[in-house]
Amino acid sequence: MRKIQRFNRLLEHIPGITPRVLSQRLKELETEGFIKCVERNGPKLVRWDLAEKGEDTLPILMSFIAFGSKWYADSVFQDKKPRTLKQIYKTPEAREIIEKYSIW
Repeated sequence: MRKIQRFNRLLEHIPGITPRVLSQRLKELETEGFIKCVERNGPKLVRWDLAEKGEDTLPILMSFIAFGSKWYADSVFQDKKPRTLKQIYKTPEAREIIEKYSIW
C-alpha cells in the first residue's frame, strides 16, 4: 500500500486499465492536487507520491473499503466472507494508516 509510485507498476496492479487511461487519470490527480511528481528523469522515469490533499483522503477511502468489505463481502470477495481492514491490509504501512485514523 502506497509503495507503488511508477507508471508500469501501477499498470501491473490495476486490472483492466490501459496505459492511456492511467496516464489521463494521473494527470487529473496531479492537476487537482491529490498527487505530486517527486521525481522526473525524462518522460519515462517519473515517480508520484500523495500530496497533502491526497493524504487527507486516506481516512475517507479506508472507511469506504471497510464498509464494503463488511457489508458487501459477497460482491467483493470470492469466498463471500466479510473482512476487517486489518485482515485485508497486513503491511506495516497500511496498519499505520488504519491505526493513525482509528478506522474500524
